[in-house]
Amino acid sequence: MADRTFNVLFLCTGNSARSILAEASLNHKGRGLFRAFSAGSHPTGRINPGALELLERLQIPTEGLRSKAWDEFAQSDAPPLDFVITVCDNAAGEACPVWPGQPMTAHWGVADPAHVEGLLERANAFRDAFRLLSRRIDLLTNLPVDSLNRMALRKEVRDIGQVSE
Repeated sequence: MADRTFNVLFLCTGNSARSILAEASLNHKGRGLFRAFSAGSHPTGRINPGALELLERLQIPTEGLRSKAWDEFAQSDAPPLDFVITVCDNAAGEACPVWPGQPMTAHWGVADPAHVEGLLERANAFRDAFRLLSRRIDLLTNLPVDSLNRMALRKEVRDIGQVSE
């Protein structure tokens, strides 16, 4: 299985913060084994400035990032998805489109930093959200994907969502 690139779609309602952080982080850390995308059920159409500021401060590339609807990835010309991971509880509870290729699904809930009040508190919330997502992404990128069957891989990816700091 490791002879190919795994496509991962991170979902959140607004696709402005958590899913964007996850997309950028996995693309930065994926080592050619993973390619990340993000989308939202009700995208805001813009990336939260707090997410962009944090990514830039961490020197994680932001080019190509944009807030977009999840329907884009249900089209026949969309990249085939291997994993669809929700990062917010709202998106996890919504009826998703039918994804081509029957990707594995998981929920990695993360508190929304965009709704935190206060400048310092919000910056800390973005940092905390990124740290949790980054830890989970480290676990994902270190899975022995070439030695796990589909059921075992699905369980491992779902279990990553239970990892906290």
